[in-house]
Amino acid sequence: MPIKKDGTGKRWVEMEVLVPGTPEQVWQAMATGDGNAAWFTKATIEERVGGKLEFDFGPDMSSSGEVTIWEPPHRFGYVERDWSKDAPPVATEIVITSRSGDQCLVRMVHSLFTSSDDWDDQMEGFEGGWPGFFEVLRIYLGHFAGKKAVSARVMAFTKSDQLAVWSRLTHELGLAGLNAGERRTTSAQPERMTGVVHAVHQDDQKRYALLRLDEPAGVAMFGTYGISDNVNVSAIIFFYGDDAAEKAQASEDLWRDWLGKTFPSAA
Repeated sequence: MPIKKDGTGKRWVEMEVLVPGTPEQVWQAMATGDGNAAWFTKATIEERVGGKLEFDFGPDMSSSGEVTIWEPPHRFGYVERDWSKDAPPVATEIVITSRSGDQCLVRMVHSLFTSSDDWDDQMEGFEGGWPGFFEVLRIYLGHFAGKKAVSARVMAFTKSDQLAVWSRLTHELGLAGLNAGERRTTSAQPERMTGVVHAVHQDDQKRYALLRLDEPAGVAMFGTYGISDNVNVSAIIFFYGDDAAEKAQASEDLWRDWLGKTFPSAA
């Protein structure tokens, strides 16, 4: 969906996704730190208007902000002021609306108050980056809602063609030619996992696959993202259950070592 604009200088992108669960379950997943860790990233959120908020994407990669709307279980909003160098603050609003069949419609809007188009690419990047995580959200709410969650998150940068990197990634993992709905088992390295392919996406800039795992219980998300002449290769494994933290730490160590060896640094 293209960036929208109005006469006041406001620019925004908006997305909608239908997810399983009650408004209370969806609110817990989207407006709390523990909930975000189950489908997006490690986060801390002070649950009040004016509360501090921080998303932790790994070493030297975080974004902080302030809660601006707190109306459980239907409206949650926050502003991030350091999301990009010299950029104006970006405001996010999430609205959760109950639908029949134990489902909720989630509407997410990212807004910038500026007449400049200098950050339009980044705004479009927001929109393009969410669908994969929304699929993880659907899996979490449909199969693991309320369980303790911890993720392993590792990435590497390499200088190559994005399609070539994707092809190598899926080949090395034993997932070449994967299709949604298939049951697949990954290679033993960096760790063997079995599950159902939930979603596969491929375009000129990004590719990713999601597996809902049987053992260990969780979701695996593998992907590549082209940035100029470099390619970001990432693996995010969401673990659910009482032993999630232990499994996530062991998994992260394995993936960090494997990605570093398989995809040498672009530097």
